Amino acid sequence: MSVTNGLPDLPLPTGITDDYVDCTSSCGLNYHVLKAGKPGNPLILFCHGYPELAFSWRKVMPSIADADYYCIAMDQRGYGRTTGWENKPFNEVDLTQYTMTNLVRDIVCLVYKLGYKEVACIIGHDFGGVSSAMAALIRPDMFRATIQMSHPHPPNPSPQFGDEPPKQKIDIQAELAKLDPSRKHYKWYNCTPTAAHDWDNPPQGLEAYLRGYFHLKSADWELNKPHPLREWSAEQLALMPEYYIMRREDTFPESVAKNMRGEDATKTESWLSPEALETYCSEWRRTGFQSALNWYRAQTESSPQAAKDLLLYAGRRIDVPCAFISGKQDWGNHQQPGAIEAYEDESCVKPGCYKGAKLIDHAGHWVQQEQPEAVIKEVLGFLEGL
Repeated sequence: MSVTNGLPDLPLPTGITDDYVDCTSSCGLNYHVLKAGKPGNPLILFCHGYPELAFSWRKVMPSIADADYYCIAMDQRGYGRTTGWENKPFNEVDLTQYTMTNLVRDIVCLVYKLGYKEVACIIGHDFGGVSSAMAALIRPDMFRATIQMSHPHPPNPSPQFGDEPPKQKIDIQAELAKLDPSRKHYKWYNCTPTAAHDWDNPPQGLEAYLRGYFHLKSADWELNKPHPLREWSAEQLALMPEYYIMRREDTFPESVAKNMRGEDATKTESWLSPEALETYCSEWRRTGFQSALNWYRAQTESSPQAAKDLLLYAGRRIDVPCAFISGKQDWGNHQQPGAIEAYEDESCVKPGCYKGAKLIDHAGHWVQQEQPEAVIKEVLGFLEGL
């Protein structure tokens, strides 16, 4: 069964259907969701990252549902077939729609509309990892456990305490620009007025561009040999690949094209079929990338309101069961130095709240697509231990 609203059917595996959940009366969104399992069973939510969709969870949802859970993956605000978000140009969008407090509010409204007041576990990949961590931190009464994938949750920022001197912020863009060759951080690039145009119009074509991006961040790119970074500094960040710390003169499509020279892009077809890639491409051609890129804009220094919102939770830690799952070949584990280690002492309440990190070999950033069986095993092991 597929509910398309006039759009092409998604190539979904057996056990998954798609639907719409109308939350326009609360958060303004009409959610497009993927469903697996029986309504009434304990609810598991799956939050995707960038540049993905609910579709990225297609390989793991049926097996989790078979363990007597009701699984829902949603296209988040600004993505895919969910509607109700402002599709406005760069200079006109209201970025308060993309602060973490509002994004968690979106999820709360979805949970209520589904007929639940409690979520057994919220699981998030990449930017969805931010959603999943903040949902559990803000509403632990509703989100009873959480898993982050491929994007560890760092400690919340805090305001100046007592007579301590103010924390000195590093202008990381300025420091990266001083390097030879000059570099820039991809998150800040994604916040620029031209980024969406670059993503919408890659010279190599959207298929080759997204295939290259998925390839470079996967275990199929042999140069992915990540390791912890000592500190948040330009010199240390520059050790990461150019899909994180770009050449200053490059657009993102140019960076992908340069790094894909000589690479066999068909390697990734073993876990991302041409049909699956075309699903991503057709959705992005229809929506464009700007609204999804607004997540970056609202979570960086370009949005002062987002930083102010997070100060409300200064000192707050995750106090529900929490785990981190990622690919062993994923540089995303280390893009915020010390974030994984901070789970134990700063991000989670002790004792016993944090259940540890599981790094899956032969997987890069797209762990639930590259190694779904291993992810299913880890997720079910976590859920069984609750």
